Amino acid sequence: MTQPLETLHNSSSLDTVRSLVQEDWEGVNRVIVQRLGSDVALVNQVAHHIIHGGGKRLRPLTVLLAARACGYKSTKHISAAAIIEFIHTATLLHDDVVDGSGLRRGQETANAAFGNQSSVLVGDFLYSRAFQMMVEIGAIQMLDILANATNTIAEGEVLQLMNCKNPDITEESYLEIIYRKTAKLFEAGTHCGAILAQSDEHIQRSLLEYGRHLGLAFQLIDDALDYAATTEELGKNIGDDLAEGKPTLPLIYAMDQGSAAERNMIREAIETGGTQNLTSIQLAIESSGGLKYTAGVARKEVNLAIDTLDPLPKSRYKEALENLAIFALNRKF
Repeated sequence: MTQPLETLHNSSSLDTVRSLVQEDWEGVNRVIVQRLGSDVALVNQVAHHIIHGGGKRLRPLTVLLAARACGYKSTKHISAAAIIEFIHTATLLHDDVVDGSGLRRGQETANAAFGNQSSVLVGDFLYSRAFQMMVEIGAIQMLDILANATNTIAEGEVLQLMNCKNPDITEESYLEIIYRKTAKLFEAGTHCGAILAQSDEHIQRSLLEYGRHLGLAFQLIDDALDYAATTEELGKNIGDDLAEGKPTLPLIYAMDQGSAAERNMIREAIETGGTQNLTSIQLAIESSGGLKYTAGVARKEVNLAIDTLDPLPKSRYKEALENLAIFALNRKF
């Protein structure tokens, strides 16, 4: 197993990784600003509200690093990274409407600020702009991957909606949902980086699998933080998942391992979308080992992500990809 050269623990270390692709990173930010432009004022207002509302932009960063780790020397990966960010932002706009969220990244959500209708329609604008940019790149394989990814993400969101307020969901079904709704876009991004570099199929498969495992780890930790962080750390309201009746892994494990009273309390909270017992549920998750178990599953995904990079030649970009996986595990918000 490849061992990372350093362990990331905070945003300053993440900044160090970004500095490896500083020129590319600045290029992505320029493309995002340029391609957000519309002669419809409300489109500009809503899109800029969420695009410039914070976030680490790990997804576009992985595209840049994957391409450079494969020896890519041109500039199409910059547009590819911006495309990934637009797709991700579109999903956030739609998700916040579906979930009725009021806070994201520490600020008011677009639907709270501009209304549900505006958020949905601007999300559609970002999806269509992303596909315009895919056509401009002219890589048919990349277009195929991203078209399939957006479809899979939509299916994942529907699956999650179907399982809201379902306390009987299995861990296997939960993992399938988070693969579709979160990991798939990470997977597509790193795969596209390898494709643009015209890497062989073995390297392409390695980076595809890296993105999948990274995305799973990221979402697992995100779901654990919903019961372990503060609102200020998380950037959204604690207990939002429970309020929406989402049965995430910490809850699934606590129901399996907790006492009968704890199991009944959590089942009722999931079925009703109630947060009145949030503190007691947090204690039940902690005492049953739900947070530790979820972190352990995430750690396995991180180890798998690092292992999949073995076929790549040694480089600073490969090391950065390894450390990004560790960052996904260690992050606090």
